[in-house]
Amino acid sequence: MIALTDQMREMIDNALATGSPCILATAAADGEPDIGYKGSMMVFDNESLAYWERTRRQHLKNVQENSKVVVLFRNPKTRVNFRFHGVATVHQDGAIREQVMSRTVKDEIDKDPERKGAAVVIRVSKVTNLAGQVLQSR
Repeated sequence: MIALTDQMREMIDNALATGSPCILATAAADGEPDIGYKGSMMVFDNESLAYWERTRRQHLKNVQENSKVVVLFRNPKTRVNFRFHGVATVHQDGAIREQVMSRTVKDEIDKDPERKGAAVVIRVSKVTNLAGQVLQSR
């Protein structure tokens, strides 16, 4: 069972402010990997993460071709770390897009002044630590 905790919510929702933004790993349909920071990553609900995809470049293309992703959270000061494995869904319009946009941290949403981004929701299937120990799974 996946039940993202209050600790996870607190740390991920404030990751950009604490200097430890999440890193998203994706892969294209041909398997070519890509990683990058997502300062807008948030705990969306008890089973999902979400972020505002403002650049609309490689990560968006990758999750549309291959929805399997991994999100890494690591705070070196607290030594807390999580890897969230899941399946991403892109929301170009609608209520979920609006919810994610309204909850996106100001520093990130301000980089998309015309609000042309998309919401990406990641349904978490497994949570591990950096040692690979499974903390939660479906």
